[in-house]
Amino acid sequence: MTEQTLSFRSPFADGTSVGVAIEVPSPYREWLRDLRERFATDADTEIIPPHITLVPPVTLPTYDLTDVEKQLRAAARSVAPFTVELAGSGSFRPTTQVVYAALARGAASCDRLQEASRRGPLELDLRFDYHPHVTVAHDVPPEDLDAAETELEHFRAQFEATSFVLYELGPDGVWHTIRTFDLVGRDHLG
Repeated sequence: MTEQTLSFRSPFADGTSVGVAIEVPSPYREWLRDLRERFATDADTEIIPPHITLVPPVTLPTYDLTDVEKQLRAAARSVAPFTVELAGSGSFRPTTQVVYAALARGAASCDRLQEASRRGPLELDLRFDYHPHVTVAHDVPPEDLDAAETELEHFRAQFEATSFVLYELGPDGVWHTIRTFDLVGRDHLG
């Protein structure tokens, strides 16, 4: 790795679009992906694996991600690996048309990690308060949102969050992994 990390040119702006998330591991990833595909609109494809967002998509005025990676390395040093438990469903309706797998454990650590990540070059105001979750259905007809909630009612998953990922939106409209950051902090919040 060089000191400077350069991304590929984004067709969407004079800079690049990035996001940061904790990926859901196998076998839960595949089950959630299959469920998401059942409720996807025609325009939706697998543009990013099932995940817990830490920094939502943000467009940066540069292609150089060196400062972003420096900030994310600092964030990774601030939080220890932690257990995530997904249990059941939740929804942001009527505010937004979203159904998600809910976190029963690990939300406090996700919150600390997102706060540490959203500094420096990734500092941004959130449209809504941060609420860690795994989106399963969004902007689909109400009956599909209801069906997704029903499917998730008995869903349970538990895994160790040991890292998070920096994604970049490519010219193909897909989010590509740029770098993975291992959590190396010492505090365990859960």
